Amino acid sequence: MGSVVSSDLQAVASGEVVSSDLQAVASGEVVSSDLQAVASGEWDLAADVVVVGYGAAGAAAALEATDAGAQVLVLERFAGGGASALSGGIIYAGGGTSVQQEAGVSDTSEQMLAYLEREVGTAVTPETLRRFVEQSPAMIEWLKGHGVPFEASLCPYKTSYPNDSYYLYYSGSEVSGYGREVATPAQRGHRVKGRGTSGKKLTGPLAASASRRGVRVETLTRVTRLIVDDNGSVTGVECETLRDAPGRIRDRYTRIAKIAAKPGIYYPPLRKAMERQLAKMDRRYRSTIRIRARRGVVLSAGGFIANREMLREYGPRYRGGLALGTTGDDGSGILMAQQVGAATDRMGNISAWRFILPPSAFTGAVLVDADGKRVIDETRYGAAVGHALITEHDGKGWLLADDNLMRTAISQIGGQAAWFQRAQFEAMRRTAVRGETLDAVAAKAGIDADGLRATVAAHNKAIENGTPDPVGKPAEFTKTVGAGPFWLLDVGIKPSVINPCPMLTLGGVVVDEGTGAVKSTAATVIPGLFAAGRTAVGICSDSYVSGLSLADCVYSGRRAGKFAAGDETGSVPVVALARAAMPEPTTVEGN
Repeated sequence: MGSVVSSDLQAVASGEVVSSDLQAVASGEVVSSDLQAVASGEWDLAADVVVVGYGAAGAAAALEATDAGAQVLVLERFAGGGASALSGGIIYAGGGTSVQQEAGVSDTSEQMLAYLEREVGTAVTPETLRRFVEQSPAMIEWLKGHGVPFEASLCPYKTSYPNDSYYLYYSGSEVSGYGREVATPAQRGHRVKGRGTSGKKLTGPLAASASRRGVRVETLTRVTRLIVDDNGSVTGVECETLRDAPGRIRDRYTRIAKIAAKPGIYYPPLRKAMERQLAKMDRRYRSTIRIRARRGVVLSAGGFIANREMLREYGPRYRGGLALGTTGDDGSGILMAQQVGAATDRMGNISAWRFILPPSAFTGAVLVDADGKRVIDETRYGAAVGHALITEHDGKGWLLADDNLMRTAISQIGGQAAWFQRAQFEAMRRTAVRGETLDAVAAKAGIDADGLRATVAAHNKAIENGTPDPVGKPAEFTKTVGAGPFWLLDVGIKPSVINPCPMLTLGGVVVDEGTGAVKSTAATVIPGLFAAGRTAVGICSDSYVSGLSLADCVYSGRRAGKFAAGDETGSVPVVALARAAMPEPTTVEGN
């Protein structure tokens, strides 16, 4: 590994440039071992804070660390954005945000907290959850301040994701019986404004804002190891990078990585083919560099949904879904932290999303398993539906609709759904079985007819008698199962290109909830190491509703960046000298 000495450093050494910092070093006021280390080849680059991964969590960490006065270097495996850019761009926020107020939504911190206490469980302490809730309105303003767009257009129907006409909606189980038991429902799903799945409208503005503030980014750089000193402090990272590869190779690598991310996310064989090409270029053109982190390293490298071995170990029942992430969601951040003694928790918590809405008419359908028994309140969020199917019903489920309800659903789908939701609905419609009687349709689907008839009878009787729905669905959503023909739509959890079940991992390394510092298996803080987003245990690590992961990425990323910048465990930073010693990294142009 050769040393890296920039023309700026040579200028300083030759006397062409003399800064006040250099004079301070010469006078003995400040001694910078980093400058000597870079010049000698011990380190190739140096920064106050090194951020690993450039999705929403990494961008939030970089921005907060920069605002705290730190010099920040982001190391990004591809071109930036990560799983956040592939997401729907939903931020779960409430308690009276400016967007809610503009839309006329009445919400309080107390109601938001009461609902989230039920969803979040014991993933974080009550104090951390309260801080998250109380800071929620300010988080939206912080995002707006960095150019992230929102719109106060309320979605008038229950859906898993609104189309391009609406940007504020019930993104969890707020209106279900489960939610109403503890809190007054309020729309808290703040969709970033943008066509289609709008995650790029979150990550793009954050990266652009970071660039304007001087955050430096090394793209096509994969961190492979944390460097620890004799005292057990994390002092830097080792990377494999294509920074010195020919421009045409870097461009080709970036294009292939984008294909692997999307559309590769929907067609795993395509992703695997693209990954083979990336690995081939890595082997030929990569070089190894070492980067000094004077104050701290922030791991924001995503979860492990793309790591089949880790899924087999921690979540063998979750291997039949769509890996909601990029190739970079391979658990590398978690594994590197473990190698230096980090504790992990909730690694078996994996969120599987089986959405049955839109169309909104399906709130009145009946979801049954192979025994014909009811699965869950059909108004619950898709992650709750998927969890129930996998953990309690062997991944098998069918949505029962009578002919009238199905006709309503067909008439609604065009106006309520985004393009991918229309495609999924059409796939379910085309593969559905129909029968004139409940016995006939059950026989065609291969489910227990006696169980199905008993379920329908109990469901209809509750409506007729005005008694609570057997699984707690609010009365306003219940619909009597009427006359045939009947439809059974397969919503089971299994590999499918046309109707996949998206999944992401929720567990990760354990962090100090006040600072984001990574904790060891001995429950002590590992000096110089922080984590955020899905690399770390966070707000959504027990239960997921739409927007809670991205909101946690922003919350935990800002926390880690702030405290990493304030960690003075390393050598005294000399910003001007470090910048002179540091070649200009490649910056992200946007998403």
